[in-house]
Amino acid sequence: MKILWFTWKDIKNPLAGGAEVVGYEIAKQLTSNGHEVIFLVAGFKNGLSKEIIDGYAVIRLGNKWTVYWQAYKYYKKNLIGWADVVIDEVNTIPFFTTFYVKEKKILFFHQLCREIWFYESFFPLNLIGYLLEPFYLWSLSDGKVITVSESTKNDLLKCDFKLPNINIISEGINLKPLEDLNTVEKFTSPTLLSIGSIRQMKRTIDILKAFEILKKKVKDAKLIIAGNAESRYGRKLLHLLNRSIYKKDIEYLGKISSIEKEKLMQKSHILLITSVKEGWGLVVTEANSQGTPVVAYDADGIRDSIQNGETGIISRENNPESLSDSVMDIFKDKNRYEKIRETAWRKSKEINFERSYNDFIKIIENI
Repeated sequence: MKILWFTWKDIKNPLAGGAEVVGYEIAKQLTSNGHEVIFLVAGFKNGLSKEIIDGYAVIRLGNKWTVYWQAYKYYKKNLIGWADVVIDEVNTIPFFTTFYVKEKKILFFHQLCREIWFYESFFPLNLIGYLLEPFYLWSLSDGKVITVSESTKNDLLKCDFKLPNINIISEGINLKPLEDLNTVEKFTSPTLLSIGSIRQMKRTIDILKAFEILKKKVKDAKLIIAGNAESRYGRKLLHLLNRSIYKKDIEYLGKISSIEKEKLMQKSHILLITSVKEGWGLVVTEANSQGTPVVAYDADGIRDSIQNGETGIISRENNPESLSDSVMDIFKDKNRYEKIRETAWRKSKEINFERSYNDFIKIIENI
């Protein structure tokens, strides 16, 4: 098949995240199985306008604001009739291919934006986006859909999407699960880890506050924060960190490599997640695969990737006090901690990109 894929970012974009990893892995397997794939994506500084990545073509157009219009024009001029299937990946804003693509098409949602507008955008754009989202989603609600979690499926149903048209695929991870939990040693001190981009919707400051509360009970606790802090929110976090009375027990590493991430996940005791919303908590499964359970806020996507009390802990309330209490609960019962750790590690082996691809290709073939 020939597959044309509209999406905001590609795997080489500096802002690429979990959604881009999924797209990359599926596209790579599509081409290795004889299919042709073209991505239409936004350009970025020093990014090539055209590039072949592991067998599939990437065409970069405009920037993150203009890519939707530029992709429409490029399709009209160069790609009408080329594809057997067109994928419209919705990252906050769809490409609205429903209204100009005649080929068979499918919408790909990781998550809906909704309340994220108020964390990631400024007034009045955040209010406009929040109010408009239900209307433009309604205009697409007759379309066929691929998504990655029950949470997003339920959000789509609230927007009048049809249940028979919604298909869920498994997520996958790039990290290879540990062969044996006993092959790695944890840090000597109980260590909490925060990893990923530091921006408002991730609520990393809540993790810092939860750690400060925990320190009153667990004197030797440590916190490691890894991720890009160049945003305004990131700078605020670093300011608070430097003023913390516990700053000698907090280590900020900045952006780290995949090898460093793997080692940190192996050696830390608990990964903390405080996101407002996710498609699927990929970082949850990654940490689990390296023998580290997760304590997190109750949020879409996160509650799909954590089986509460079995593979991790979801805090009773989404605030630093409750998060700290949940960490304390799992720390004070070593047997429970080890049981959760082992269950999470075992379950993570079921989450892989081979399964993602098989789910995906069945849906595409049915179209």
